[in-house]
This record gives sequence, structure tokens and C-alpha cells, in this order.
Amino acid sequence: MTRLVQIRGTKPAPAPPANAPELPPVAGPRVYVETLGCQMNEADSALIVGQLAARGYVRVPDPAAADVILLNTCAVREKAEERVYGRTSQLLRHKKDNPDLVFGITGCMAEHLRDKVQKQAPHIGLVAGPDSYRRIGVLVDRARAGERVVDITLDRDETYEGLDGVPDDDGVSGQVTIQRGCDKFCTFCVVPYTRGRERGVAPREVLRQARHLAEHGYKEIVLLGQTVNSYVWEDASFADLLRALAAIDGIERIRFTSPYPVDFTAQLIATMAELDKVCPYIHLPAQSGADRMLTAMKRGYSRAEFVDLVGRLRAALPDLALSTDLMVGFCGETEDDHAETLSLMREIRFDSAFMFRYSDRGITYAARKLQDDVPDEVKGRRLQEVIELQEQHTRASHQARVGKRERVLISGLSHRGDRLLGRTPRFQSVLLPLGTGTPGQTVEVDIAATTGHSLIAG
Repeated sequence: MTRLVQIRGTKPAPAPPANAPELPPVAGPRVYVETLGCQMNEADSALIVGQLAARGYVRVPDPAAADVILLNTCAVREKAEERVYGRTSQLLRHKKDNPDLVFGITGCMAEHLRDKVQKQAPHIGLVAGPDSYRRIGVLVDRARAGERVVDITLDRDETYEGLDGVPDDDGVSGQVTIQRGCDKFCTFCVVPYTRGRERGVAPREVLRQARHLAEHGYKEIVLLGQTVNSYVWEDASFADLLRALAAIDGIERIRFTSPYPVDFTAQLIATMAELDKVCPYIHLPAQSGADRMLTAMKRGYSRAEFVDLVGRLRAALPDLALSTDLMVGFCGETEDDHAETLSLMREIRFDSAFMFRYSDRGITYAARKLQDDVPDEVKGRRLQEVIELQEQHTRASHQARVGKRERVLISGLSHRGDRLLGRTPRFQSVLLPLGTGTPGQTVEVDIAATTGHSLIAG
């Protein structure tokens, strides 16, 4: 239950016009928060809601009921800016019923939009970057008072220590951000420019948050960071952090995303193999199978080194599941380079993948120094080939689990509500008969079939 605190001086919610739908009574101004993008953004949205709740705001699930609409944005995906403008235009219709409605943009797109919103989206009254959430309540108050507010200052020391979020999740799997920003500067990536330089969260804070989740019934924690396994705090490594987290009573599973291939030490691999609570699942971004492209991307590893790492991981964790990121059409990519990516996929056989075509992000090294010279139709065709091959591997991965007995952590109901939904330690979704268990419970089931993308318990 969220504790709402009414702060003296907070501007009251405006009275709705006569033709507005009747709204439920609440303790303070209503805020609707919509999250676009990655798990890091989901964790940040929880932080935003927590800070606003402490200032008297109440989160509502319907934008039509809101006094403030915040879009927490991601700059990584293709056409991110157009999507933000498109979504805010859709939501703008609610201003007809509430003329005092305030729109805000938070997250990674803040840097992109700071100089554009007044001309292209004058209805956006607040632009707040990912290091401004400690002040988000004051910023929203100022925007509601009629001020156009822009706060995109990056803070190399900000890790939000001591602040708790209000997550919108299943109550079973909770997220803990252990690292913010990134120092890798891959040529295609906006993260160092939009989230700042890498800094770790103090172990005491990570453990505090994990214990807080355990005390509230969470069974799984997901550790978040842009290159999560490069985590370091003074003399504490990521492996040390995993050991400390595994000692927390009530936490049954630990996952993390996204690790960086270069930063898998022998100590970390051995620690993962030793700790039963660490799930045998790793999201390991490859991006390309061609050395020429990996060099152009400044990834810091070769194809041979990536393949060697996968071999060492699989030797230490025999039941390991691997997912990855794959990008096609990066600057200068040839048909031979593309063929190398397909051959890497056949060699590794990833269990699943996020697959993208390269697109210019404006502020990256590639956007400034390299030529985006692969035609869109070629990018589209290459992406389709990658998707079709990965579909074969994903279906085969699921089919290989049929007939096996799996330990499934139940998270809730399926989308249709006619079955329970859970996940194996390998991060594969499982549909279970109603009555098999309850959310938060781990059950052993026999896998009878697969849809190709989910497992079905008998």
C-alpha cells in the first residue's frame, strides 16, 4: 500500500469542466505515467512515481483521469523521437476535457527534445532527464503553475541512494538498479550521452533495496545496469555483489541485464556456477558476427573472443540459456558482413534475440563520423533474414524442453486469464493450469507442449 503525503503548498488539482467524465475522489493531484523502452526505464518510472507520491500525487491508470501526463522515454529504439511526438499527440485529446492538463517528457529523449519541444510540441510543459528524478515533484509543481520547465543536467554522482520507488509490477519479480550510465561509447549508442557516465550504486543501497523487496514478498530480483557486469564499488566486484545478494532470505532467484561481453571475468563465471540462486540465463549482446562491424562499432571484442566466451559460459553453466541483441545495416555493412552475422547465429544458436536495423541517432559517434550508407530496403531484407533464422532457433529451444520437468516461478495469470503464467530459471514463459499454484510460488511441472514461444505445462 502506497503511503501518500499531502505537502502544504502543492497546487490543488483543477476542477474538471462540466462535460468531463466523473473521476474517483483522490487525495491529491492525479498523475499518469507511461513507460517506453527498457527495464531501466521501468525502474525509473517506479522511482518517479515514488517521488511524486511523497509530494501528494496519486498515480492513475487512465490518462483521461490525470492532471499530469508523463511519458518516460527511450532514445535507443528506431524512430524514438517520432514515437514520442506521436504518442503525445494521441494523448493531447484529453486536454479538451481538462485545459490545465500538463504534459511532461522524462527519460533518455529529454536531451534530444530540450530545444525542440517549444516549436514542435508546445503542449509539453516539462522536460526532465534521467538524473533529475530526485527533484521531479518540484519540477511537476512548477509546470502545473504554468512554467515551462527543462532540467536535463547529468549528474555523475546521482544514484538515487535512499529513495524507494512504487513499482507497477507483478509483486513477484522486482528490479534493482545497481549501475547508471555507461563508459563504453559504442559508436551507435546514445546511452553515454543521454544517461551520462558509468557509476555504481553503493552495495549497502543495493542490499537495502533487495531486502525491502524480499520483505514485501518478492521472490526474484533483476539487477539492472547498462553494462551490469562491469559494476564496481571501491573494492567490491559484481561477483561479490551476487554473493551478498544470494545470502538474503526470501530471494529465490537472481537475474541481471545487460552484461557486456568484455567484462565476464573468470571469477564472475565461477561465482555464477556456484550460486544456485543465480539463474542460468544471460542476455549477451553480440550486435554483429563480423569482425569488421564489431571494430566499426567499437565493441572491444572479436567474433572469436565472443564465441570463446560463450563456450566458457556454457562449460560452467551446462543448462545455460542465451539471448542476444543483433543489429543489421550498420554503417558500411556488406553482404559478407551480414552473412557473418547469420553464421554466428547458426554457430551459437541463441535461445532468443532482440533484432534491429541500424538507424541514425543524431548525437552518436556513428551519426557524426560515419555514413549511414546501407539502403533501407537492404536493411529490411537483412533484418527479415535474421528474424526468420532466429525464429527457427527459438522454436527449437522451446521444443527441446518438452518432456522435461521444470521449476516454474508463478507470476500471475496469462493474458487471457484462463491459465497461470510463470517462468523457468532459463527465462522461458510457461502456461500452467489454474490451480497449479499461486503467484510467488515455485512449482515443479512437466512440460507437455510448446507454442513455439512459450512452454505448456501438462
